Amino acid sequence: MQKKYLSIYRDLANKIQDNRWKKGDMLPSEHELADKYDTSRETIRKALNLLVQDGYIQKIRGKGSVILDVDKWDLPVSGIVSFKELATKLKLDAHTAVHELSIVKADETLRAKLSTDVGELVWKVIRVREISGEKVILDKDFLKQKHVPVLTKDICENSIYDYLENELGLTISFARKEIVVEDPTEEDDTLLDLNGFSNVVVIKSKVYLSDASLFQYTESRHRPDKFRFVEFARRGH
Repeated sequence: MQKKYLSIYRDLANKIQDNRWKKGDMLPSEHELADKYDTSRETIRKALNLLVQDGYIQKIRGKGSVILDVDKWDLPVSGIVSFKELATKLKLDAHTAVHELSIVKADETLRAKLSTDVGELVWKVIRVREISGEKVILDKDFLKQKHVPVLTKDICENSIYDYLENELGLTISFARKEIVVEDPTEEDDTLLDLNGFSNVVVIKSKVYLSDASLFQYTESRHRPDKFRFVEFARRGH
């Protein structure tokens, strides 16, 4: 016999997929759901936890459970794709705003992330990616100036990678990536439309040129309800 919390989970998931509730709607409270399904609140919590794990809802402290956008955008984990390339491929209504473009001297933190010397000049680029009118990605890029002598706001608003490859003739080869879930920073709260979400998904990338030179460190900080991070994998034989 199927456990009750699983049948409740499937019933709620089906209703979300059938648009019984729309994105941004609140699910009934645990108490209301317990009455509806004639069960305990503990059983309801188990069903809700499965909905959270599968990306149907997000629990917001003090408010309840909000319905997420089931139709998420797929972001490739293994490839090196610029935001402009991704937006074009997915036909997104996207806009990039440059919040900071400056040259800084590498401190100990940047030294570790970029394998550089303390004091080396580094481009710092802070950009917000807006999709369909919502600010959902905060990109923080650090690029060694010795590889990228000139960088402008127009280039950053368009595509840095397009400029590096087609204007500077650099060959971007590979990246090492780490994906973590973090609490939002004050900067995240200020620049992104977090809408009450209590975490962000962060992709930390070290990007290398064809001669294996590390030239860029990036933190791409995503609102969790908008994206699905995907990778193609093949079993070795």
